[in-house]
Amino acid sequence: MADSGHSISVTFPSFHSGGKEHIIRTGCGSVSVTVCGDQEKPPLITYPDLALNHMSCFQGLFVSPESASLLLHNFCIYHINPPGHELGAASIGIDDPVPSMEDLCDQILVVLNYFRLGSVMCMGAMAGAYIVTLFSIKYSERVTGLILISPICKAPSWTERFYNKLTSKTLYYYGICDLVKELLIHRYFSKEVCGNPEVPESDMVLACRKLLDERDSINVWRYLQAIDSRRDITEELKSLECKTIIFVGDSSPFHDEALQIAEILGTNCSALVEVHACGSMVTQEQPHAMLIPLENFLKGFGLYRPCRYSNSPRSPLGPSCIDPELLYPEKMGLKLKPIKLRVSPQPRAHKN
Repeated sequence: MADSGHSISVTFPSFHSGGKEHIIRTGCGSVSVTVCGDQEKPPLITYPDLALNHMSCFQGLFVSPESASLLLHNFCIYHINPPGHELGAASIGIDDPVPSMEDLCDQILVVLNYFRLGSVMCMGAMAGAYIVTLFSIKYSERVTGLILISPICKAPSWTERFYNKLTSKTLYYYGICDLVKELLIHRYFSKEVCGNPEVPESDMVLACRKLLDERDSINVWRYLQAIDSRRDITEELKSLECKTIIFVGDSSPFHDEALQIAEILGTNCSALVEVHACGSMVTQEQPHAMLIPLENFLKGFGLYRPCRYSNSPRSPLGPSCIDPELLYPEKMGLKLKPIKLRVSPQPRAHKN
């Protein structure tokens, strides 16, 4: 269980993200939380995937003027990083117990209690989506809604377990070498941006490779051990009652799992947005595809308040600014790739 009695905080400016970083001690190690925005506003927490922190996983979504007007205007953002994944993190001792996904989930409760937060909106990507989903199952009264990017809910398949073991062994003995980077890049991105012998990698992928060099290999190895030992929470999803929006790229290795989660939750509780020609990390590869669905999702909570003006002609600041034709792929212009909106075919049955 989470132990909020062990929480302390050290704060210092975060020049890279514009927020303030807090190091909070929990019963199973320290966790870095970067707070961005007015803490009087409703809270939104984020949790990234393996070997990523809040900048390398969510920066693409949060840096654009459109996203800022939608998210930072309405929320205070609490970016929670996996232990040892923050910028400049020291290597965690090899003899320290490796936390489980349950432990990482319970750390979120410690963070919420430290900041005296009540119910929060949660956003997670891949393994981070599993963690915030597990948190919403265990502590449903503390979750307003879920924003899941390429989520997972099952225990690792044999194929995933093979790649996890290969990555784990390589990390442990050779650090974040080229092989590890290659495995991670194909976990995050689609082939359209990963390049080939005739087409170079995109700047986005090159930047990600550089950021991976900054990660401590032992800390990444520890997070991977937790991911590889996760349990199946498929049946427990049926107890979820909070509204959920799911984004997944059609080239994501977790595509089928995301569709299954949406089907289990049903149309009463969830909406599914499939993004064409995109990998798992929609927040970085095609963040523009998330804006209008996110806006409509947040309006259902009464959390979206339009600004009076915007410097961006594409900013989704109110109904009058949204051309209905933009919801159709062929009308979205050259800069946007087609988006397929899908919802689960049948609603979830309610228990008597």
